Amino acid sequence: MLAELLPAQVFALLLIFTRIGTAMMLMPGFGENYISIRIRLLLALLVSLVVHPTLMDGLPDLPASPAALLILIFGEAFIGLFLGSLSRILMAALSIGGMMIATVTGLANALTNDPTAAQQGSIAGSFLSTLALLIIILLDLHHLLLRGVIDSYQLFVPGQPILTGDISQMIARVVAKAFLLGFQIASPFIAIGLIFNLGLGLLSRLMPQMQVFFIAIPLQILIGLSILMIALPVIIGWFITGFQEVTLPFVGPQ
Repeated sequence: MLAELLPAQVFALLLIFTRIGTAMMLMPGFGENYISIRIRLLLALLVSLVVHPTLMDGLPDLPASPAALLILIFGEAFIGLFLGSLSRILMAALSIGGMMIATVTGLANALTNDPTAAQQGSIAGSFLSTLALLIIILLDLHHLLLRGVIDSYQLFVPGQPILTGDISQMIARVVAKAFLLGFQIASPFIAIGLIFNLGLGLLSRLMPQMQVFFIAIPLQILIGLSILMIALPVIIGWFITGFQEVTLPFVGPQ
């Protein structure tokens, strides 16, 4: 009897681990490159062990053929990749808004390593991404992401056909939302930068002998940093609101 139950238990655990582990590979706070791969795998395995008793009743039986097993595992990995990508795409909104801010404030050429994007980015984008990641962890929104993955078993039932059309539309909406959030984050800087550049243009026309470029750059950086200091709470709050709007639909009732 035990020999018959053990393969089913192990299969259910590994199937849950496939979706949760793939999602956590991309989630903010869990899937960062500076976190050890072993720690990420161990954390995903522990989460899978915890939720295994509550999810195993809704899992399909062990397929008879290797081809069916491969299709099932691929489907679970695809769903986990989709769920993890949503939050990662939203984090890209801060990089987009940060690059807009850097362009307006004259800091576009000052690049630094962005730990959340694992590549070079603007100073403003790296700062906003790191700060937003800290706020997400402090507000326990990473728990909301994990719950969304666990509750996704009610929406994406293992073994059922993948809703590719709905998934494609959702990804398109999240990408559009990320670009919109990025522009909204940078909108105060764009408005002030437009007024500032118009004033410089009028000044250069009125006084052609004045070296406007040498005067504008320090003022541009100073004004940009001042606006960032004033608008930072609103920027982070606006991003967190948009982050919750995308992740909450995947979470079931409390």
